[in-house]
Amino acid sequence: MTSPIIDSHHHFWDPKSGGEYGWLSGPFEPINRVFEPDDLRPALDKNGVTGTVLVQTWNDLAETWDFIRTAEATDFVAGVVGWVDLTDARLADTLGELKNSPEGKWLVGIRHLIQTESDPNWLLRNDVGKGLKAVGAADLVYDLVPNLPQLPSCIRTVEAFGDMRFVLDHISKPEIRNGGFNEWAAPIRQFRGRHNVWCKLSGMVTEANWQTWTPKDLKPYVHEVVDIFGTDRCMFGSDWPVCLVAGSYDRVMDALQECVEDLSEADRQKVFGLNAIEAYRLPEFWGKDA
Repeated sequence: MTSPIIDSHHHFWDPKSGGEYGWLSGPFEPINRVFEPDDLRPALDKNGVTGTVLVQTWNDLAETWDFIRTAEATDFVAGVVGWVDLTDARLADTLGELKNSPEGKWLVGIRHLIQTESDPNWLLRNDVGKGLKAVGAADLVYDLVPNLPQLPSCIRTVEAFGDMRFVLDHISKPEIRNGGFNEWAAPIRQFRGRHNVWCKLSGMVTEANWQTWTPKDLKPYVHEVVDIFGTDRCMFGSDWPVCLVAGSYDRVMDALQECVEDLSEADRQKVFGLNAIEAYRLPEFWGKDA
């Protein structure tokens, strides 16, 4: 590819930092360690990745500040999706402080781990809605990271905030390993025609059988997402280092390339980079010729 390749979704973390990393146990124990820029760089170089979007790992404002500073110090991080408290009455001020800081240009989006909320309709609360309005007013994307129970509230949210940009993470985590296609496809098809929503082709390998998955298992889901969102609103994301429990960075990228091999070269360039640049308006790429 001659255009930029953007990994729209990855993380860094230090489990000893005090964050909510209790989930890094059991089958996830192999990734219960520090992951930082130098750990990712070799995979990016090998696969020709131009830039990345660094995404929050827990609901903590301090991590957001840390991540935008990491972006400033890291040549390949092209944007940060951070966390803020959507229910905070001072949210507009907090967003202003972040964006006006020396590293503020790197903040391109906001995310909250809605799947950890006991209320599947948390997004529809009035105080959360006021927070979403502030995110939109700050010209930031809002990343949606639902499991299937939260998906209906996501659909209602993007309908209610039609002027905002949204990105659906991990194709909303269908149960690929259990053949959950139909249960997932019915609600996600309601995003059809919602031109303010992009979808990340990410997180699929960890929803498949970690030991036996092949690109063939992912293809029906990828093809459905491309049909719903179109080639202008789908983007590659590795979900590194979470993906490592099920496959290497190389294998994740190769699998998606196989799944979209029937697309034109121009459309593959959109999926593997140009759409992420447009959705997040990545400061080092937005407005420049690809």
